[in-house]
Amino acid sequence: MKKIFVLFSLVAFFCFTATPMLFAQQDQPETENGTDTEEVAHTYASLEETVDMQPFHQALKQKFIEGGAGWMAPILIVLILGLALVIERIIYLNMATTNTQRLLERVETALDSGGVDAAKEICRSTRGPVASVFYQGLDRVDEGIETIEKSIVSYGGVVMGRLEKNLSWIGFVIAVAPMLGFLGTVIGMVFAFDSIEAAGDISPTVVAGGMKVALLTTVFGLIVAIIIQTFYNYVASKVESLVNDMEDASISFMDIIVKHIRKQK
Repeated sequence: MKKIFVLFSLVAFFCFTATPMLFAQQDQPETENGTDTEEVAHTYASLEETVDMQPFHQALKQKFIEGGAGWMAPILIVLILGLALVIERIIYLNMATTNTQRLLERVETALDSGGVDAAKEICRSTRGPVASVFYQGLDRVDEGIETIEKSIVSYGGVVMGRLEKNLSWIGFVIAVAPMLGFLGTVIGMVFAFDSIEAAGDISPTVVAGGMKVALLTTVFGLIVAIIIQTFYNYVASKVESLVNDMEDASISFMDIIVKHIRKQK
């Protein structure tokens, strides 16, 4: 995940710094003696050398500061909130992961050797949603197959809701981060045009400075959205994997329960 983020940030920063240079090179005037062209080329070469020598994290920090605290602070807060949510989900889902095949074998062995109480003890000592679902079924083993199945299905829905907790808030972070960036860009452009109107002339310095600050909010807003989206996809795939394992294990568990009930008869 970290490598993907660093690669994207490098590409975004390169595009941001290289695009103005390309437009400037296209717009530079042609002269007969070529002196102006050589001076401009030397200036851009020096600038490129300075960019190459500057560490990436310092360049990113500098651009973040140039964006202004008023709009960069909310984007940073959204990033911290999103990372906190995804880290909490990743830890919870990893703790909920269980070797379902081994759990089924232990439950079946416990039922054959020690009965329902022994199987319940196995489920109580095993963490994870699958063990909890098994416990609900074992707790109603005397009420018939239909009751056991309904209990497993009902409690499975509860467990699924716990696994998907906070996913909606992560989606909110993904949506609001670029929106904050776009809002900062639009307001920054309005301020840039106000500066042009106050100056009474379209100065390249005023236009470039105002537009650069305005676009930085969008750049960082999109970066935040991409980072959280990457983690969100991982969390969603983890939830889907756990749900599939739980459903498969529940089917095998019902077969074990049916065999146990038939043996008791």
